Amino acid sequence: MGKLLSNFKYPNEAGTDEAGRGCLAGPVTAAAIILPENFQNSIINDSKQLSEKKRDLLKPILEKEALTFGVCHVFETEIDAINILNASILGMHRSIDQLKEKPKLILVDGNRFKPYQQIPHECIIKGDSKFLSIAAASILAKTYRDAYMKKIHEEFPMYNWAKNKGYPTKEHRNAIREYGLTKYHRKSFKQLPEQIAFEF
Repeated sequence: MGKLLSNFKYPNEAGTDEAGRGCLAGPVTAAAIILPENFQNSIINDSKQLSEKKRDLLKPILEKEALTFGVCHVFETEIDAINILNASILGMHRSIDQLKEKPKLILVDGNRFKPYQQIPHECIIKGDSKFLSIAAASILAKTYRDAYMKKIHEEFPMYNWAKNKGYPTKEHRNAIREYGLTKYHRKSFKQLPEQIAFEF
């Protein structure tokens, strides 16, 4: 695992990341954040490497300490219309839109991004385990998305989204076989391994 760095090239870089890209239901959620130049936290890591308890502990710390941050859900209908990659990038752009300061550099987790205004960007594979700002964005994206999935779980408890968060677990797919799709499912995704196409 790479060392988490406080900055890359500029003091006011923005890190951005998304959560929920591989899910069968719910939004893809993106976040962007600018941290103070002297920000330090020994717990922060890629959100996937942290327990839910640690992510929930870090969320208010990041919100309080950040110079500015933004979070955006891109919902199922838009994902189905423009595909998940474009929806993920769109979510990152919209979260950057919410920043109260204009970053001098955007650090992006992964290898795909579209230019945002005239701001330079760097795509970094596994950036959420290498750069503090990306790791922080991944934590915000994950915690906000998890909270949303717990909320819609109350409407459709048979899918157990409070636990699986919409990912393609065996339990989730068995519920789809039994109950079918909801308005929150991504209709453009292959929901079941044996699926050829859904009839509309």
